[in-house]
Amino acid sequence: MQPANSGIAYLLWALCFFGICGGQRFYTGKVTSGLIYLFTFGVFGIGQLVDLALIPGLVDRRNTYLRGLKGGDQGTGPHPPITLNLGDLAELQRRSMSPMQKLLKAAQEHGGALSMAQAALHVELEPEEVKKLLQEAQRHGFAEIGNDPHSGAIRYYFDV
Repeated sequence: MQPANSGIAYLLWALCFFGICGGQRFYTGKVTSGLIYLFTFGVFGIGQLVDLALIPGLVDRRNTYLRGLKGGDQGTGPHPPITLNLGDLAELQRRSMSPMQKLLKAAQEHGGALSMAQAALHVELEPEEVKKLLQEAQRHGFAEIGNDPHSGAIRYYFDV
């Protein structure tokens, strides 16, 4: 099928001056509303007037639909294809996580033990906020505070 053209849609719209309303709707694949326009004289003229502003969007949606039927003809449309690699996907997923989820994920990646600096690095919060988050993890029973057996440094041990 040929892509829809705004110029042709406007010409079909102009048929309303001859008593034939809704041609633009049929042309853009909106058969049901086309029939309604045809039998109600463009919803008493109001729908026809509104369509003057809607025709570009109707044509664009129709062309998008037709591109989908052809298998996405990605190089020819006005919109470039969206490409996303797995690294980008992982980054998007990480950004959508709450600070507590980031903290638990970081603990899991570090064998269940985190220092305050490691926690701050992974949750990307200021030190005071990280401290509150670690205290909240303790309150919920997600973590216990202790000392590293080798260095004596404070560690937060998570059950993950």
